[in-house]
Amino acid sequence: MTKIKLRTGISLFFIIFFMTNAFVSCKDDDRNGNIPLVEVYFQINLDDPDYIQLKNIGGWEYINGGSRGIILYRLSNEEIKAYDRHCTFQPSSTCALVSVDATNFTASDVCCGSSFLLNNGSVSNPPATFPLKEYNTNFDGTNLIVSN
Repeated sequence: MTKIKLRTGISLFFIIFFMTNAFVSCKDDDRNGNIPLVEVYFQINLDDPDYIQLKNIGGWEYINGGSRGIILYRLSNEEIKAYDRHCTFQPSSTCALVSVDATNFTASDVCCGSSFLLNNGSVSNPPATFPLKEYNTNFDGTNLIVSN
């Protein structure tokens, strides 16, 4: 009888352990303050004149897509970042939209005052506490693929 209780207790422990870890894992994926999950996949060629600003480090472009648009930011010769323009502070607000500042180093939401660094998407000025939602990029020097 004791062996059966012990096995049941161990089984119950593992079930609770795995369910808790699964729940925590799902919660960890929500680092962007409930920004809607929208499928993103597109490819652009930087030789296209529409993307001339991305030829230089620090250059940026707005692109349609994501939840409220995407900011592409040229971080280095080898890397371009892609961030959703949907502000992570009070994302249900119709005003929650970030735009690149005149400095070209940050993007801000004029409604709440939050600012984000374009080199990594982190918050540089609260009240936002979550970074900008970042999309995956693959850049070969000419062609850029953005996806999630």
